[in-house]
Order: sequence, then C-alpha cells, then structure tokens
Amino acid sequence: MEVRGGNIVSQIKYLSDRIFERILSEREIDAFNGAQGRILYVLWQGEHISLKELSDRTNLAATTLTGMVDRMEAAGLVCRVPDQSDRRKILLTLTSKARALKQDYMVVSDRMTQIFYAGFTEKEILQCEKLLCRIHGNLLRHDSFSAGSKKNLSCHDCSSGKTNNT
Repeated sequence: MEVRGGNIVSQIKYLSDRIFERILSEREIDAFNGAQGRILYVLWQGEHISLKELSDRTNLAATTLTGMVDRMEAAGLVCRVPDQSDRRKILLTLTSKARALKQDYMVVSDRMTQIFYAGFTEKEILQCEKLLCRIHGNLLRHDSFSAGSKKNLSCHDCSSGKTNNT
C-alpha cells in the first residue's frame, strides 16, 4: 500500500495558503497576509498574551514570530505592552485597526471552509476533522518544539467535536 498522506497534507497547505491570499486580494484586504491572519486569529480569541503563549498557540517558533510581530506592530495591528503583574514580561494586544479587521478575516475564513468541504456531508466533515486532529496529535508528540507546551490551543478539541475556524 502506497501511503501519500504527508505529501497530500503538504499540498493542501500550499494550495490553501495560495487560495487564502487570492481571496484576501479579491476582497481588497491588504492590511494583513495569511500568516499574519493566523496570529490575529489567536489574538482575537484572547489578547494580552506573551510571545511564548502566542508561539504555543500557533506552533510557530518565537524567533519566527518576533519578526512577524515587529512587522505587524509597524503596520499598526498589534502593540507590545508591559505586563502589569510582571514588568519583565511583554504582552501582545490588538490595536483598534486589527479589531476592525476581524469580520473581514472571518468572511475569508468561512469562504475557505466552504472550499475545503465542498461536496462533503456533515458526517464526512466531522470524520475528516477527527482524523486530521489525530494526525496533528501524532505530530505534536514527535515535535521537540511542542514538547514544552502543556496544550496546543490551535488545534480543536476532538472529544467535543468543536473546531477552531482557522
């Protein structure tokens, strides 16, 4: 049996990134790109988080995030603010500009979901999400970067059937 799952998942990622960028362009959304949208999505779920927590939730290395957050700060999307309880810590928060973009992002995200699951029944969608979550969990268990994380918050809760729309 030839197993091609890893290759298929990689192709899905590249295609979905390209389509996401195209939809952003068609909707004339240029305030953020797809990768920045991923960061914004996490911050829309809850602001005032550290770079470490953002790293845990996005599965992006802190070194990668630093540059991205720098560019987002320069674009007026995020701010770094001191933690009131620990002055050594810096927290990330959204600007009003970024908060105003949430609806645009959700429209694009909903469109991507429609594209992903075109022709699927609800049962097939739930089955697919459950299997993808299992693969994600398998990868997390073998990832030294994720080993320090208590819980990956960017994945969905397979046991409840709830999913994050990203």
